[in-house]
Amino acid sequence: MPGRRARSRPDRHNGSITMASTGIPRGKVTVIGAGIVGICTANYLLKQGFAVEVVDPALPGSEEQCSFGNAGGICPGSCIPNSMPGVLRNVPKWLMDPEGPLIVRLAYLPHALPWLLRFLAASRKPRVEEISAAMRSLHRYTFECYEPLIKAAGCEDLLQKRGQLFVHETADGPSKGAYGLGLRREHGVKVEILDADEIRQLEPALAPIFKSAVYLPEQGQCPNPGRLVAKLAEHAARQGARFIRAKVLGFDMGPNGPSALRLEGGGRMPVETVVLCAGAWSGDLARKLGDHIPLESERGYHIMVRSADTGLRIQTISADRKFVASPMEDGLRIAGNVEFAGLQAPANMNRADVLLKQARPMFRKLEVGEVTRWMGHRPGTPDSIPVIDRASRAKNVIYAFGHGHQGLIGGAVTGKIVSQLAAGLPPAIDLTPFRADRF
Repeated sequence: MPGRRARSRPDRHNGSITMASTGIPRGKVTVIGAGIVGICTANYLLKQGFAVEVVDPALPGSEEQCSFGNAGGICPGSCIPNSMPGVLRNVPKWLMDPEGPLIVRLAYLPHALPWLLRFLAASRKPRVEEISAAMRSLHRYTFECYEPLIKAAGCEDLLQKRGQLFVHETADGPSKGAYGLGLRREHGVKVEILDADEIRQLEPALAPIFKSAVYLPEQGQCPNPGRLVAKLAEHAARQGARFIRAKVLGFDMGPNGPSALRLEGGGRMPVETVVLCAGAWSGDLARKLGDHIPLESERGYHIMVRSADTGLRIQTISADRKFVASPMEDGLRIAGNVEFAGLQAPANMNRADVLLKQARPMFRKLEVGEVTRWMGHRPGTPDSIPVIDRASRAKNVIYAFGHGHQGLIGGAVTGKIVSQLAAGLPPAIDLTPFRADRF
């Protein structure tokens, strides 16, 4: 098996990820976390012949999970980090705006500051270009890795390939983001620049306030991320995966790493191989294994306008106001903004109401009736890419967390890669950018 820093050649055929399963029964893998990353990992481990158990206090697909509240983008062309050149100029403006896309609660600032400084350091152009390449390497196979799982689970309606639209309220909007567009094109992402008339032809539901747009025709969306997680979990259960509703608090350690999980309430659960993909709670568990990885909850909000009949077909991002409008099975989901307040502070649902206020002018028609509000914990690293690696002191633990805003996009690819690592096979992509000790 490759060492932690070894650069592995992708195991590919005709530009796609291949996965050879021996058919030989393997050992048991315990997956901590039943969000989209954990559920995809469980399914791919089953394909490799492992016995699989999944531990999470939340029901897969329930609103207690971050995956439930995702805006729904499944985008192989996602390769733009959150921290870009010039971000330092924008942060003070965002922080001073009560309706801006970034909020740090004052009491939490001392805790968040080291992460935020690393975030700013990641905005240097050479680092941005490394991160962008890593993001594209992980995400480019998202359709290929989702499609067999979705087909087997009988929920092919949950992957729609309609593209993704970034709209601007000025005619020169795309030119202001020329650096990001250049990164996309460099990585083979198809980009189209639209004027006001072309926006109306593509997406007539939008109000005429938008003067220019960037359209990414090869992207996709999921109209119900919670149902996707639930259906994939049901499929894993039919294949023999065992689900345990419990919270993991720590580990009993053996010579190679954890020999058992310590569960809330005093229980113990024996383990052989462990995959840690517990979202924003992964950082604390990784510390108990000896790895100090900067992971913050990038608290995100959404508001669902039930049965909203806007006519919107394509997931649309307001490039100026930094929020996403997604057509969902149950109506319109408006999602976005980032709040730093930790895992324990109560939600401030005014942040969700701000999203609705900002989105109202976006549409020609938006009748607001029943609404629901939600807040979830995105597991964010400062450089926008996850940790996919073996623990430094626990050789029977594989890390797969820190996907931040990209969990739905990277879930299936990460699951396949983790199954390859667990089976001792070469990973499908070079994992050097995702190593745990890069910070």
